Amino acid sequence: MKYEFICTFAFEMTYLATYFPITSPTLIFFVVLLIILFAPIIMGKLRIPHIIGMVLAGMLIGKYGLNILERDSSFELFGKVGLLYIMFLAGLEMDLESVKKNSKRFLIFGLLTCLVPLVMTYFMAIWLLDYSTQASFLLGCIMASNTLIAYPIVGRYGLQRHSSVMLSVGSSMISLFLALLMLAALAASYGEDTGFLFWAFFLLKFCIFLGASVWLIPKLARYFLRRYSDSVMQFIFVLAVMFLSAAASEAVGVEGIVGAFTSGLILNRYIPHVSPLMNRIEFIGNALFIPYFLIGVGMLINIQSLFTGLHMIWIVTLIAFFGTFGKAVAAYLSSLLFRLPQSAGNMMFGLTSAHAAGAIAMVMVGMRLEVSPGTYLVNDEILNGVVIMILVTCVISTLMTEHASRQIILREKTHLKTNDMQKDDEKILLCVKYPEIAPQLLDLAIMMRNHKLNRGIVALNVVYDDTNSAANREKGLRLLEQLEQQASASEVKMQTQVRLASNIANGIKHAFREFAGSEIIMGMHVHTEVNPKFWGDFIQSLYNGLNRQIILTRFVQPLNTLRRIQVVVPSRAEFEPGFHRWLERLGRMAENLDCRIQFHGRNESLELIREYINNLHPGVRAEYTFMAHWNELPKLAETIKEDHMFIVITARKGTISYKNALERLPNELMQHFSGKNLMIIFPDQYGNTKEDRMTFTEAQHQEESSIYATILRWINAHRPH
Repeated sequence: MKYEFICTFAFEMTYLATYFPITSPTLIFFVVLLIILFAPIIMGKLRIPHIIGMVLAGMLIGKYGLNILERDSSFELFGKVGLLYIMFLAGLEMDLESVKKNSKRFLIFGLLTCLVPLVMTYFMAIWLLDYSTQASFLLGCIMASNTLIAYPIVGRYGLQRHSSVMLSVGSSMISLFLALLMLAALAASYGEDTGFLFWAFFLLKFCIFLGASVWLIPKLARYFLRRYSDSVMQFIFVLAVMFLSAAASEAVGVEGIVGAFTSGLILNRYIPHVSPLMNRIEFIGNALFIPYFLIGVGMLINIQSLFTGLHMIWIVTLIAFFGTFGKAVAAYLSSLLFRLPQSAGNMMFGLTSAHAAGAIAMVMVGMRLEVSPGTYLVNDEILNGVVIMILVTCVISTLMTEHASRQIILREKTHLKTNDMQKDDEKILLCVKYPEIAPQLLDLAIMMRNHKLNRGIVALNVVYDDTNSAANREKGLRLLEQLEQQASASEVKMQTQVRLASNIANGIKHAFREFAGSEIIMGMHVHTEVNPKFWGDFIQSLYNGLNRQIILTRFVQPLNTLRRIQVVVPSRAEFEPGFHRWLERLGRMAENLDCRIQFHGRNESLELIREYINNLHPGVRAEYTFMAHWNELPKLAETIKEDHMFIVITARKGTISYKNALERLPNELMQHFSGKNLMIIFPDQYGNTKEDRMTFTEAQHQEESSIYATILRWINAHRPH
């Protein structure tokens, strides 16, 4: 029986294999779209940059992997467009103003971060890898450039205007531009006589190209963008300029990516970073062209060569080490020259050490340069080495930038800058759904609001846009009417809105921006039999997608019957930008309820909390209890009575007060604090929301828990006691 099953299974697999590789253009496009859809989700679980995920997916489905797809002409077309798009976006996203203001420092650091890794990698490739001078120079150019893949981390910590960050951004532009120029010269030297006359003529042609671009593109942009406001026409115009510039650069003997990058730099000032046009440009690139290109690159990689032995490991180690070491030397040498602290040097190294799409773009150029008939400058060995090097440097860059950001904030003690209460932007958005807790949520909002400002509250009910939307909308209107009456009884102005949305989290986020909200107050879902998850369907998406304060509350008994508020504060919470906001809200709440409030945390945090409460809420009966570690949270459950409110100040992933122990928070709250009054506060954070910024180096979707954490929890759950 077992033998028959094996034979049947083998026959079915053999029969199924006859359908592969897929050659139908329709099915190829469908499979590619599936990869673009699911790669960020899977890579988010694996904590791998999604740009690498696209390449790995291409390796898996290509002829050297499972041979699922045929690399047809669509990969050639979309791949070429994606390659140009990457360099065009790199030019568009450069901050030219900061370069102009600090041109001397930018130039010094830019030259160092370009030339030091170039020289080191060049001689390493010649002496240790025995590569040709051309292949060694190409590797040097790849390592000379860098991609600011870790820049979103800087945004989360609010350090965009820090001197070390601005230096890194400006130097990245300079090093990338120089690397592309050297690559253009290398590519131009193939197939022709490369004597003095050739180089003189090449430089002349290139200067004419640059001059014509600088003169013509701004005139065209000013003429067209001022006269035509149609969004589709503007987008097509920008693409036409990019392809014209790429074609012109190829005509003068320079790679098209140089022309695309140049046009991006020139159009930089005409396309604001927050404009709808910029959003459309980034959206189309991220949704289709760039992923298509990256998947196509992966299909060219021979997976088998990765397992040929220690030689491949030796190549990858050398490329990654010398390139990264060169960036480190440039960063720390520059920080010494500019008399910056070590934390600034760490930041400069972290931001400039990563290589991403730009490196792939340059190695693809080398794959087209023919050294001899049938032999190309870049072989499978170099291609595979560069791809793995990208993964290694992205990890190093991310970890170092995170570490440096924390160092800078702790060193400069940004929490000592007190908030100006006169400039309070308070506008509370109250999200309501369940009639049983909505009145208490409104009571909470009224207690937390600043009565001196006398600003109204916005009450929102978001309804799924489905077949039941009309009936649910009516229920929402009735609920909001009741809340309006309750608010008017307290002489509080209230705006109300029922919004239809196919995604509840997006509906709340859009309303939050429309009303210019400062914070959200909402209840936790109560129907656990429908959704057993602690956060429910959309809370996780909401707090990951907004950088403003979110307060989640679960009521077991009325607010006015509370006797004590117990607040758990994570270490370093005082360094978060939202520290004073949540502290002010809790101070008002304790004052209005006239109950005791007890803070649990580290002494450094408690001292600042004590100072704030004593100065601004002297009438509050506050207590301060030292809590050494977040692991003591379950012990507190024994002290929480029915008439207590337990409040947890948490943090979003990647912020200064975030700790891995917070990943266990949902399980601990369900296990130890069920049936208790509960409040969870996500404080304000720095940076734009993910919907406001989308680049080809960062996916918008982020998985909250990694697959490694899931495996570890499974092991701990099944470990014998």
